[in-house]
Amino acid sequence: MAIITLTTDFGEKDHFAGAVKGAIYTELPMARVVDISHSISPFHITEASYIIKNAYKSFPEGSIHIIGVDSELTPENKHIALKLDGHYFICANNGILSLIASEYVPEKIVEINIHDKVESNFPVLDVFVKVAGHLARGGTLEVIGKPITEIKQIKEVEPYFNTEQTQIKGNVLYIDNYGNVVTNISRKLFDKIGKGRKFTMRARTATFDEIYNTYSDAINFDTDQLNREDGKKLAIFNSGGYIELAIYKSNPSTVGSASTLFGLEWRDTVTINFEKE
Repeated sequence: MAIITLTTDFGEKDHFAGAVKGAIYTELPMARVVDISHSISPFHITEASYIIKNAYKSFPEGSIHIIGVDSELTPENKHIALKLDGHYFICANNGILSLIASEYVPEKIVEINIHDKVESNFPVLDVFVKVAGHLARGGTLEVIGKPITEIKQIKEVEPYFNTEQTQIKGNVLYIDNYGNVVTNISRKLFDKIGKGRKFTMRARTATFDEIYNTYSDAINFDTDQLNREDGKKLAIFNSGGYIELAIYKSNPSTVGSASTLFGLEWRDTVTINFEKE
């Protein structure tokens, strides 16, 4: 039985997340259901895109990923199911898979058309679960939808670089639980444009001229324990392959975090200027 994952903005207070799990087990008593997150900010498709991109690869191929963020069916927000990088995704066609689809071409996409056969005002609970059950039992995408060739993209995931290749201008893509600020500038793009040149990166009042591979790489562990550099600002290439701005051992609720101390929020600009060759 395939694994079914859930990524939603339902939160933990209400009954929605539990109801979806109950519907899955009613449809597939032997299902294996895994929560990726139910704490996506409401209707925040860019945040959801980043989280699902960095989570799905840890699951085996053939896994089915239900994404319940901004999922109400409207004429501009159709429901889709697709196979991408060996995984199945069920979601609204609102750009939520932009980060994954920028790296992999979908193998097959369908616009779900079984709504008239499922009485529902809660699509994640009813329509998405029915589609997941169909796929988990070995069903094909064509049975539950009509083939389409493209999915919607969101512009926030694409940074800009100039024709002289001396500058990359990106944005804050995601702020994590520690208040670390993830940009949409990938290591791949940084290396391609930078070509090993010195640089200055600016994000509001914060500046950086070095990017580390891990948080601890930025710390001198030979210093006295009491004087160690807790609270040091740093930039790293994170596990998702993006430039991340952080405070070493930050705590958003006490000493602050990169987001609060640098004054950065979603969509804020991050600029990298390289020395001219």
